[in-house]
Amino acid sequence: MKLSVIGAGNVGAECAFSAAQRKLGEIVLLDIIEGIPQGKALDMMQAGAVLGFHANILGTNDYKDTKGSDVVVITAGLARKPGMSRDDLILKNAEIMSSIIKSIVKYSPNCIFIIVTNPLDVMTYYAYRLSGFDPRRVMGMAPLLDASRMQYFISKNLNCPVEDIYAEVLGSHGDLMVPIPRLSTAKGKPITELLTVEQVENIVKKTKDGGAEIVALLKTGSAYYAPGSAATRMAESIMKDKKEVIGTCCYLNGQYDLKDVYIGVPARLGRSGVEGIIEIELMESEKTALHAAAKSVKELCEKLPL
Repeated sequence: MKLSVIGAGNVGAECAFSAAQRKLGEIVLLDIIEGIPQGKALDMMQAGAVLGFHANILGTNDYKDTKGSDVVVITAGLARKPGMSRDDLILKNAEIMSSIIKSIVKYSPNCIFIIVTNPLDVMTYYAYRLSGFDPRRVMGMAPLLDASRMQYFISKNLNCPVEDIYAEVLGSHGDLMVPIPRLSTAKGKPITELLTVEQVENIVKKTKDGGAEIVALLKTGSAYYAPGSAATRMAESIMKDKKEVIGTCCYLNGQYDLKDVYIGVPARLGRSGVEGIIEIELMESEKTALHAAAKSVKELCEKLPL
């Protein structure tokens, strides 16, 4: 199969590199800056000799090389700087997204999109509207990333392996995300039974601030190892038809009593894209928070040049 990654910055490069290690088939890394995708692709393939994998990675500046892609991950766009919110990026990244979608649809009309560009929920909705695709073929990456951050903070508090942790996070990728502690577990036991109220509240806060904390530390960029790896895991479930249930920014049309909005929920990902949305029974406070996040996303989508 064929995976194309649009944007050879830190997130795109990490996505392509982790995809090569997972042996996801032919990989194309595209960027508008000449030399960057070519150089990074060459470096990745040489790394295969060190790490013991063989990969076919093409670095390019030409959309023709993406022709016939099965999955396309879009990471291109401006990254946040300290003091910026994801929402500040809307108009500029919408302009970039428009150009990318038109080019990809031309050469890969049957592909599945995974959007990583921020503000993620808004850009995923924009990609859906621009492409004209069935919404099951357009999704966003963020809930898996947010859950991975929550998993890390839980494991740190409990001093146990992150592999033993499950975290549930719904909602938008930003301040209104909805971590759900009662459904987050360590070895199957709810963290609300293992940690104090204060510890749980701190984990929720740090999860919501996870991206901003990294931006503040880096000063000239944003997170890329975890976001790139998260996009690859989603692509893998689709390309290998694993049907794994993964937190995904999906189009809702009645689920969770929400319509015509992209928001983070658990979804089953397979060869057709989003093959099912899992509806969790929420407490009233959780449902209210999810609806507040959806309302915010809808309001931001009104700023798009549709």
